[in-house]
Amino acid sequence: MSKTPMTVICGPTACGKTPAAIHLAQKLGGEIISADSMQIYKKMDIGTAKVTQEEMRGIVHHLVDELAPDEEYSVAIFKNKAAQLVNEINSRGKMPIICGGTGFYLNALLYDIEFEVEPDNDREYRQYLEDMAKEKGVQHLHDMLAKIDPQAAKLTDVGNMKRVIRAIEYFHKHNAPISLHNKQQKEKRKEPVYSDAQVFVLCGERAEMYDRINRRVDAMVANGLVEEVTALLEAGYSPALTSMQGIGYKEIVKYLQNECTLEEAITTVKRGTRHFAKRQLTWFRHQMAGLNVTWVDIDEFGDNAAIGEEIYRMCK
Repeated sequence: MSKTPMTVICGPTACGKTPAAIHLAQKLGGEIISADSMQIYKKMDIGTAKVTQEEMRGIVHHLVDELAPDEEYSVAIFKNKAAQLVNEINSRGKMPIICGGTGFYLNALLYDIEFEVEPDNDREYRQYLEDMAKEKGVQHLHDMLAKIDPQAAKLTDVGNMKRVIRAIEYFHKHNAPISLHNKQQKEKRKEPVYSDAQVFVLCGERAEMYDRINRRVDAMVANGLVEEVTALLEAGYSPALTSMQGIGYKEIVKYLQNECTLEEAITTVKRGTRHFAKRQLTWFRHQMAGLNVTWVDIDEFGDNAAIGEEIYRMCK
């Protein structure tokens, strides 16, 4: 196990992870590494609740606003980049602070999960699946996956086209479900690679958490979410892109394509985000064995700075 110092601030969406991490970074002299699967993309600011330059308060943020919406990003890419950044930040005498709610990404980094790297030798089949998604929708591919690998389908969000296609590709190549492969990899995992990591999971009462989510979505729409999605489409970014399948984007695309009203789209975004937050909490409860985990009830504090201060107190 590595003795590399590291602090992780995670939890469900809209629970105040970013301001808490920034406060902690100011106190500890740290740099923040984003463990968010969407904030890496440029031009996607409002729908991802991306931290602004003003909100950063001079704290260096990594893996934020670095890729175009049509560039590839995956858990394997994140894990490799984040592990390198952790070492670089420590070498500068600073504290790496991992901040985000994408549990699969955090898992990959903290347990040093190895991902199978295969040559892209069946581009034709991938293109076939991508074309099918454009013609019949991602739901059709998800239904295909459910027939060959029900467990993978259960754990993969319909909107995550990249993971749906990857699971179908895996079955096509190996004639075996990717869920079995993932289970075998999980069984190999014994202990986290970063033994000194302190992990803080922010949580709160469910009704209050859902209210936070609803208010955040309303603020996103008021701040120009529809205009942001319109600009992405006008710039030529396809609705079939993985980035455009994120919650908040795919629903507004449907509104812009006259498939629903704006009110219906907003309702769907809120419901999808609430379901996502529930899945995040379930993941954090069951996937962090062997880690030094502290749960922080955000309802006990008056504001985000107070949450950050409490985490700082527990870090000392």
